[in-house]
Amino acid sequence: METEIGSIIEEVVAQLPRLVERCADLRDRVISNLVMLGEIPAPTFSEGRRLEAFVRRLSGLGVAECATDGIGNAFGLVPGQERKKSIVVAAHADTPFSEKFDHTISVSPDRVTGPAVADNSLGLAVVATLPDLLEELGVKLRCDLILLGTVRSLGRGDIRGIRYFLDNRKLPIRAGLCVEGGQLGRLSVRSLGMLRGEITCTVPEEYDWTRFGATGAILTLNEVINRIAAIRLPKKPRSAIVLGSVEGGTSYGVIATHAVLRLEVRSESDEIVEQVRNQIEEAVHEVAADTGANLRLEIFGRRHPGGLSYSHSLARIARVIMESLQVKPRVTPSTSELCAFIAHGIPALTIGITRAENISEADETAYLHQIPLGLAQLIAILMGIDRGCCDED
Repeated sequence: METEIGSIIEEVVAQLPRLVERCADLRDRVISNLVMLGEIPAPTFSEGRRLEAFVRRLSGLGVAECATDGIGNAFGLVPGQERKKSIVVAAHADTPFSEKFDHTISVSPDRVTGPAVADNSLGLAVVATLPDLLEELGVKLRCDLILLGTVRSLGRGDIRGIRYFLDNRKLPIRAGLCVEGGQLGRLSVRSLGMLRGEITCTVPEEYDWTRFGATGAILTLNEVINRIAAIRLPKKPRSAIVLGSVEGGTSYGVIATHAVLRLEVRSESDEIVEQVRNQIEEAVHEVAADTGANLRLEIFGRRHPGGLSYSHSLARIARVIMESLQVKPRVTPSTSELCAFIAHGIPALTIGITRAENISEADETAYLHQIPLGLAQLIAILMGIDRGCCDED
């Protein structure tokens, strides 16, 4: 088996110079789809219009069975030559930007700039262009190729889109590839343990502000933050508490009666995640008792550790391909769509297409010169999977 995998890797790597050269010629097709899809707002739970355009683009390329499912995911099928198994190439369609944002995308000779261009309009555009790329490159796969745009990935969406798709799949899946616009070199093969939630503080307007220690909602949440910051985390397994945002209040001279803290707990250990959760709950209860404010912890996202070993053939071929393209692999765990494939026991990884900056800002930027490398990387990994580079387990 080792000899066979080594031979597959050598054959695929030998194709890379040709793939890069041809992908450079085809790059503008990806950019065209990026602008077309990216200028359609798609906040989480409102991805419908963007995915309608995604389906139209696939249909226009002659992709079969283009449709949406019961939760709103959009997909198309490129039949393989043998049709025994399928490979899923997925990109999430939703973004953190509401429809109130100006979604105009600007294109210059070296970059594309606009809300969510890298996370994840570019990823979705690559999936929408993939049939065209494979046709132009003369790449024929034995496996069926399922091209998937998923809904409800971010925040409260809790990757429900990809979970729904995998829960209701009808055909066996050989492997999954999750495509993100940035960053090129990203290689995620494992899932972190994670919980995501919000702590809401509400102080009634009729609250007795003369009582000892009385404060507004923001200062009350600040006390919660101080107690969370005091939680001791181990160096191993690696763990972190991420305080994502705090929102509250209405004006300068008005005491805030409502505030929200958004947070995540991440760890390589499920046990650590649960321990930290319990300590956060204790902090919330203690501050509520001390201040008389109404504090509530809501957990709406949960992930469990797992995934491929670093030496697994799928991880190995991805590393070799990146290194052959002179791209340094950055092996990082994931809390996104990859986790759903892992939960279903499907070999999978997440990769990025190009260098990006200002992620989650209105001027998010994706650089164009690396896109051919990212496309060649994706197609080469697909070829490796198709030829058996993920069947060891």
